[in-house]
Amino acid sequence: MSPCRSRVLTVLALAAAALLPLAFTAPVAQATPLLSGGLVDLGCATSHARFHCLGKAIKSPDGPGPMTVTNPVGLAPADIQAAYGLAGKSAAGRTVAIVDAMDAPTAEADLAVFRSKRGLTPCTTANGCFKKVNQNGAASPLPAGDFGWAEEISLDLDAVSATCPDCHILLVEANSADTDPLMTAVDTAASTPGVVAVSNSYGGAEDGTITAADAHLNHPGIAVTASSGDSGYGVSWPASSPYVTAVGGTTLTKAAGTPRGWTEKAWSGAGSGCSTIEPKPAWQHDTACANRTVADVSADADPASGLGIYDTYNSCGTSSFCDFLIALGLAQGADGWVQVGGTSLSSPIIASVYALAGTSVNAGSYPYAHTSGLNDVTTGSNGSCGGTYLCTAVAGYDGPTGLGTPNGTTGF
Repeated sequence: MSPCRSRVLTVLALAAAALLPLAFTAPVAQATPLLSGGLVDLGCATSHARFHCLGKAIKSPDGPGPMTVTNPVGLAPADIQAAYGLAGKSAAGRTVAIVDAMDAPTAEADLAVFRSKRGLTPCTTANGCFKKVNQNGAASPLPAGDFGWAEEISLDLDAVSATCPDCHILLVEANSADTDPLMTAVDTAASTPGVVAVSNSYGGAEDGTITAADAHLNHPGIAVTASSGDSGYGVSWPASSPYVTAVGGTTLTKAAGTPRGWTEKAWSGAGSGCSTIEPKPAWQHDTACANRTVADVSADADPASGLGIYDTYNSCGTSSFCDFLIALGLAQGADGWVQVGGTSLSSPIIASVYALAGTSVNAGSYPYAHTSGLNDVTTGSNGSCGGTYLCTAVAGYDGPTGLGTPNGTTGF
């Protein structure tokens, strides 16, 4: 935004402040998924950080900020469980760990609202279901709060809750979105008793430093998932690590009258491709890429078919006028329900499916030996790659959707 435009918007907002509290009407409550009028990043990318989160929200029609509404929106937990054959399944107390950067001070309170409004049982520190720690596993000191990463954290917590309502959740907050803090947080998550899956909803460009960091993602017996990206065809790390399950993205659509009740195609924003650095794992056999290919599996990632999350950590408080400022991009964060997607949604979904499956896994190899437990996605594309499977969904394996999406838990 130019300095001139910024000053104009600021003046307009200040001038409106005297009037809008009397005239402004809160956003209309939504009961179904919002139609996409554009997307906005969650705002957790900073110029000095190595990584950024991989979530996107439906943009407000009033400005460049996210659309905030007053009631639940987007897919419900029952939708996600029905689409992926997970209804009635239990994780039997297993824990999904979420690794993110910075602190979300309202994380537990916002999670409580999400679960209550969606008819899920409470998941709190008091009942032993939820725990938040710093990158070293201690309750304090926590990192500084960050409005964008708080939205990402709400997305991750709510996605686990929607997919696996009885999963326990461990939130590990790294001091910054850089390699060493995040990998320390991954090691902490994987070494915590009860953790069977660790979700990483962030990524950055591959460079010469990543192979040295791969060891922190190598935790045999624990599923480590990583988002494939939100910028279309192209590879990011840690999804390209041979020690993770790289999770691509789809557009999930209800399809009444079909045997499954849902259809999927490759989401145009999902990352995929051939790593320039990481070696090909022994369990991957596609032929157009001599190195590691992304992705392995996938799940819903399109914000237009996304999950409604609840987040209230923002820079302007709680009011209808705060929602207006957020929509204009003059305040940061969120103040209620926001419909989101990105492969930041698909990664915790898949981590939760691993928890429901309860299988000891090594890297991303398990689905390759159990493809009958997956829905093959055969349409859609995420960019230009000469028409090959690296960017185009085809029967069998392809880059944007990998081997497919969960059909129950047998593929995991």
